Amino acid sequence: MKRIKKRILCLVLIAVLMLGLCVPALAADNLGALVEKSAEYMLNTVTEPQVGSVGGEWAVIGLARSGYDVPQNYWDDYYAAVEDYVESCNGVLHKKKYTEYSRVIVSLTAIGADPANVAGYDLLKPLGDFEKTIWQGINGPVWALIALDSGNYDVPVNAETKTQATRQLYIDEILSRQNNDGGWSLTSKGGDNASDPDLTGMALQALAKYQSQSAVKEATDRAIDCLSKMQDDKGGYSSWETANSESVVQVIVALCELGIDLKDSRFVKNGNTLLDNLLSYRESNGSFTHTSGGGGSDQMATEQGFYGIVAALRAEEGKNSLYRMSDCSIHVSGNAGVANGLPDKHADVKKTEITVNGKTFDDIKNHANRAAIEALIARGIINGMTDTAYQPDATMTRAQFATIVVKALGLPTKTVSVFEDVAAKEWYASYVGAAYTYGIVNGKTDTTFDPSGTITRQEAAVMVARAAMLCGMDTKLENYEILNVLAQFGDYSKVSDWARESTAFCYGNNILDQSDLDIQPKRAILRGEIAQMLYNMLGSAKLR
Repeated sequence: MKRIKKRILCLVLIAVLMLGLCVPALAADNLGALVEKSAEYMLNTVTEPQVGSVGGEWAVIGLARSGYDVPQNYWDDYYAAVEDYVESCNGVLHKKKYTEYSRVIVSLTAIGADPANVAGYDLLKPLGDFEKTIWQGINGPVWALIALDSGNYDVPVNAETKTQATRQLYIDEILSRQNNDGGWSLTSKGGDNASDPDLTGMALQALAKYQSQSAVKEATDRAIDCLSKMQDDKGGYSSWETANSESVVQVIVALCELGIDLKDSRFVKNGNTLLDNLLSYRESNGSFTHTSGGGGSDQMATEQGFYGIVAALRAEEGKNSLYRMSDCSIHVSGNAGVANGLPDKHADVKKTEITVNGKTFDDIKNHANRAAIEALIARGIINGMTDTAYQPDATMTRAQFATIVVKALGLPTKTVSVFEDVAAKEWYASYVGAAYTYGIVNGKTDTTFDPSGTITRQEAAVMVARAAMLCGMDTKLENYEILNVLAQFGDYSKVSDWARESTAFCYGNNILDQSDLDIQPKRAILRGEIAQMLYNMLGSAKLR
């Protein structure tokens, strides 16, 4: 009888253990419900989010990316708090820690607000200062890249800096700090230093969009191997010799940004996945603990744990990753349309996304139009003349212009049979057709387009002004306004009558540089100048 009882007791204990082991997997299978519960907890806990690493941006980012039904006033109140804070510190969020700017930029992007204009301050601009951004170590370039890429923002030109930042400079800085074991740590710069899972995960999040670069891909593979080896038998990680929830969150987000399945065999230890480990820190009310040794809910751990499971859910559902925010559908009141164009733009005009990161050419290294050229290259709007040269001081043909302006506005291509000198088989035919259909360009005659002909500066002004009108900008000027703008230039009388309004519009809206001494209206415009005009126009039209 005793043997039977012992046997039954043994079976019960085994069943209990098996059930205990199954809990994380069962919980992970119901990830959507867990995210919803944690979102509810977050909304009830962080009722008035402020600027800050706790009770601020991370809670807002998690909620915004979770898809949870958050009242509009929550976003509006947070944005008002950011405006008040930025105004109170005169736009200087921190004199040395530039991650303060990056964190707020990511949060504002998540709610559809414009970080380039917060209470009149451009929060993107500091990230154009390379030295100041990297001052605090690996965190600086990592979060600068994440922030800039969250909204596909151009690296801002910062005339006050010693070294103008570029995406490539930030990428190279991160790569230069990789330790010999394949990971990263807070202050080390390569060598035999022991790596930290948090920093390694964050570095991979920043590098995720740049896998087409062989050096980045190689560094990523080494880091993945490092993280796999660092993972413990419970599927988690330790930082400062303590197993904690925040470390596993950063690795989860990294794998999701890289498109690596969380059930990848390299990250399953003793049957435990990363997600299983993170959920072991989760409380029944939706909050998270810092460690598994008790102590109850921790707000920092909760905010990170929350956006960690949000990242996992988005990956499971095939949505954009946590930091790829081109799918943002939230807009703070008064900022509607900021991220995707002006309210009155043509329905066919679309914002073009960054698709080629870090591409540049040797012949634009010290060129005045470099930032504009690189920004258009990144969006696939413009190409080099060869694989190694952009030729910024060469002229541009009418066919080339028609092509880049159609691409810049994201317009669908069109086929027309109006021009005898534009054969349907030519690479530019559908772009010329679209530019003509949308009223951006006209033919030289009723039946000819002259695709190989060059474009003068005044012709470019007219065409860019027509493009700006499609983007929702008001291009109409009174005669006195035209005269007031053009009269500052010594050769304004040389501008043809048909081009005066458009030329004045371009100068008045900083599409053309007002510091020019002369307009030179009939000189052939250069490839660098065209790139700058389109770049400036897209900025004014809220399309970059």
